[in-house]
Amino acid sequence: MVTQVDEIRDALTKVKAMSADRATAMPAGYYTSEDFTDLEAEQVFRKDWVCLGRADEVKEPGDFFTTELIGEQLLVTRGKDEAIRVLSNVCRHRGNMVASGRGKKSRFSCSYHAWTYDLEGQLLAAPLMSEVEGFKTSNFKLPSFKTEVWEGFLFVNLDGNAEPLAPRLSKLMPFIENYDVADRIHGFTEETTWQTNWKCLAENFMEGYHLDVTHPKTLRPLTPTGLCEYVPSDGNFNAYYSYYDPKYPERGPFPPNLTAKEKRCSFMFGVFPNLVVAAAPNVLIFLCLSPNSSNAVNIRWGMSSLPETEGVSDEQRDFMNQVNAEDKLKLETLQKGLQSRYYRSGPLAKQDLEGTIFDMYRYMATRLGSDVALD
Repeated sequence: MVTQVDEIRDALTKVKAMSADRATAMPAGYYTSEDFTDLEAEQVFRKDWVCLGRADEVKEPGDFFTTELIGEQLLVTRGKDEAIRVLSNVCRHRGNMVASGRGKKSRFSCSYHAWTYDLEGQLLAAPLMSEVEGFKTSNFKLPSFKTEVWEGFLFVNLDGNAEPLAPRLSKLMPFIENYDVADRIHGFTEETTWQTNWKCLAENFMEGYHLDVTHPKTLRPLTPTGLCEYVPSDGNFNAYYSYYDPKYPERGPFPPNLTAKEKRCSFMFGVFPNLVVAAAPNVLIFLCLSPNSSNAVNIRWGMSSLPETEGVSDEQRDFMNQVNAEDKLKLETLQKGLQSRYYRSGPLAKQDLEGTIFDMYRYMATRLGSDVALD
């Protein structure tokens, strides 16, 4: 019997033979099927590099933050050796969580039975366990996951088998190198959950077609829909230039190597599957996405500033909070609309406006198309 997941995978395979100028939106099940979301978790989010945030969120030894990724509780630390580690945030005793929130510590103690671990995840102490024959703290350590830092972003690979990330993104580098993305200074990160599919938000952030209508008082005066320019992808990223209205004032200060063109636009890029970024001349905006369910997305989002500024301003933060609120409203109604049994996919707009969505379809087709052998 053909299942809905089979139909979605068949639709992804058809994308491979589809030309960009004939592209259509994916069927609703791509965004609403819980079974397909489970498949994404296992075949994409466990196997590929997934961004958790900025590396300088844990700037000094002892700095840490906790987060969740497809049901895995994670603890991000910087050790005394200056190395960043992504550890399982689950005690080796009976499975309670070892840490919560963010902050600075020299060790982590599970609040259930006080098993205590160092910054590298090694068990240091376990009350009264010396009375258990053969018990040794040296035999217990929190699992550690494969990590890579690229342009200041921290990535994790849960299954440990992904090839190095940086070589895959070599064709993206010429577009972002003048923005000094790696040198931006972390301002803040917030976590939230929206009632929409994670791919809906990834697509929304990376297309300019909605700017005029969804953001009439925020983004339209700055980066109107008509000034978007698609950037061709090699399958590992998607990108477009979002040019500023000629009447809009310059947004300095500027990184020293930024060209005249780059001073008049934000470079929007996504690193598949879950990182989307707006590199503006004077501020960096990023969202790290992970599925909570088919109808909900967990978001870690934040902003970073240039080293020579005084950090992210209240005005910049308030502006992005307003933009996010506008997107959230539309994406949550979109998710409701996609539940309709009468919805039929329509054609995508021209490449400058929605070519980035087709790029993401093609990425997903290489991971989950019906012609791809899954574990």
